[in-house]
Amino acid sequence: MEFFLKHQTVIFRSLGAFLLVLGLALFFWAAPQKAMTENERAAANLARMEAAVSGTSSSASSSKQSANHSQISEAMIETQKKQIRMLMIMVMVFGAGFLGYSFLKKGDKEEE
Repeated sequence: MEFFLKHQTVIFRSLGAFLLVLGLALFFWAAPQKAMTENERAAANLARMEAAVSGTSSSASSSKQSANHSQISEAMIETQKKQIRMLMIMVMVFGAGFLGYSFLKKGDKEEE
């Protein structure tokens, strides 16, 4: 405990700077990816049309089941994105808090 009290300012500044850097790294890691080019979008549309033409004879139950799985996976991906965003915000707030707290002057009775 004595070590912590002796080096409290350095510990809080180091922890605050580390958390802010970690928050910025999370921000750039979770940034949206580059959009599809026009050629990639056209290729995807063509593949979808070919699949629709060749898949007209398939049963309706398999398509309903696969649609259900895609909805679940999309919901999970959106939830993960929200969780990463909240984690990033919390890390940056705690980092700024620790860093700001380390710069506050305390009225220590030992110095008087």
